[in-house]
Amino acid sequence: MLEEVRIRSLGVITDATLELSGGFTVITGETGAGKTMLVTGLGLLLGARADAGSVRRGADSAVVEGRFVVAPGSRAASRAVEAGAELDDDVLIVARSVSATGRGRAHAGGRSVPVAVLSELADDLVAVHGQSEQVLLRSPARQRQALDRFAGAAVAEPLERYTAAWKRLGALDAELADIVATARDRAAEAELLRAGLDQVEAVAPQPGEDRALAVEADRLDHAEDLRAAAALAHAALTGDPLAEDAPDAASLIEAARRPLEAVREHDPHLGSLADQLAEVGYLVADAAAELASAAEAVEVDPVRLAAVQDRRAQLTALVRALPSAAPDRSTAADETAPTGVDAVLAWAERASPRLLELDGDGDRTADLRAERDGLVAQLLEVAAELTAARTEAARRLGELATAELPELAMPHAQLLVQVAPSSPSPGDRDGVPGLGASGADDVSLLLRPSPGQAERPLAKGASGGELSRVMLALELVLAATDVVPTFVFDEVDAGVGGKAAVGIGRRLARLARDRQVVVVTHLPQVAAWADQHLRVAKAVDGQVTVSGVTALDGEERVVELARMLAGQEESGSARAHAEELLVAAAKER
Repeated sequence: MLEEVRIRSLGVITDATLELSGGFTVITGETGAGKTMLVTGLGLLLGARADAGSVRRGADSAVVEGRFVVAPGSRAASRAVEAGAELDDDVLIVARSVSATGRGRAHAGGRSVPVAVLSELADDLVAVHGQSEQVLLRSPARQRQALDRFAGAAVAEPLERYTAAWKRLGALDAELADIVATARDRAAEAELLRAGLDQVEAVAPQPGEDRALAVEADRLDHAEDLRAAAALAHAALTGDPLAEDAPDAASLIEAARRPLEAVREHDPHLGSLADQLAEVGYLVADAAAELASAAEAVEVDPVRLAAVQDRRAQLTALVRALPSAAPDRSTAADETAPTGVDAVLAWAERASPRLLELDGDGDRTADLRAERDGLVAQLLEVAAELTAARTEAARRLGELATAELPELAMPHAQLLVQVAPSSPSPGDRDGVPGLGASGADDVSLLLRPSPGQAERPLAKGASGGELSRVMLALELVLAATDVVPTFVFDEVDAGVGGKAAVGIGRRLARLARDRQVVVVTHLPQVAAWADQHLRVAKAVDGQVTVSGVTALDGEERVVELARMLAGQEESGSARAHAEELLVAAAKER
């Protein structure tokens, strides 16, 4: 239940507080006194879109605070605690501020929360019904939404399954359309990949092969030079066997070591140098042996050189034929990026699965179409469930709303809620004409003014006053199906009067027996039925302040009803009529 609302700097309201009780509360006041601004403030508490233009001129921001009593363990209490709010003896404090620059903040239970949290809490705390909803209910989409809300779980459960299948169908159609639209490009890509992979398979390069061949080609190309260099180095170390007196490095080192070895015992230092020369001699001997082997191993093989050059030409042609295998500019500076043959092999590793994917488009398309056929069958089945549930709910909604009309001075009128197959439209998906995001149904509200007359669409078959009364009947029926504890009606009685107004007051009072009902009204016939009467009045400066919201009782209430009846608070006849309204309402409550 909503216990209190405080509003500061919103529109004409400077600072006003509404203390609300249970049962039926009416809010009255002269035109422009700020009654509707109270509803606007309540809307901000419930997550409505903020408008910086509603901040009172000269103020930095507008602030709205509300105090709600929530049932322990209720969805509202659980959601508030989940958002970090703290409850004080089952009381939840909600606040919303809107700055003159358009920025705003929301708080619940002393914690800053996103505005979306307020909207979620509103679903379980307050339902606001106003003239804007009457206008919106003229649209087919809103009429269907109203019927679905009335139907409850009977429609909500299959509609959830239908919505999930509908979204999946949209995703499938988008994927199929992409495959079809890009079929030519994908085929061309597959052909290029296949040709490239065929080239790679024909050449069969090995990792690092181009670098190894380059080294081998260089050796073969300089074989004579390599062998001659090894032979000359060997001769320099060991001497020329054809020239017996030619000095060699090994003999010279040995000649240097002997005299040092002879004086070792007299000078340890020279002895250590002799040891070093011995080691050098061993190294020279080893190097000479390796040079001899190297000279013998070097082959002058023109046939092998030609084969290597041919293979290198094949690899070079392969790398050039696959430019996509070359590293891109973003990785060109990366020393770890593969190049040459390694880049070709890396490309082939990427290209093979991509080719399999492209070649599998036909199978993928078949799978998608099979899944789509299954989804369409599922949608048709669930749409039939929705149609049956809506048809039954439409019958009950029509009967209940029609039952309300006699009390609203329309004793012979009948409201019909029609559920008909959706008409095909250009937006229909292939193979599922008439199906839409919410099923296969168009919902229409029809009014039959009296027996024997043809029913007509509500927006065309009713006058302004009749439309307001029919909409109010619908609102009352729909409100009875809501689980929220508080209902706010913002001048939904506009355009009616007399006996119809009395019927509206009686029906709202009946609704308030087990709910909190807050009504902004200009009709004394409605206000007379209230358990609590609040009057909003502007001060001399045109602002609504704390003293501008007054709870009326006794004689003050008679005066306010007289003003509403005749615009003359002191009129004897108006006061008598006001007293008569209060007495009549009290007898029936």
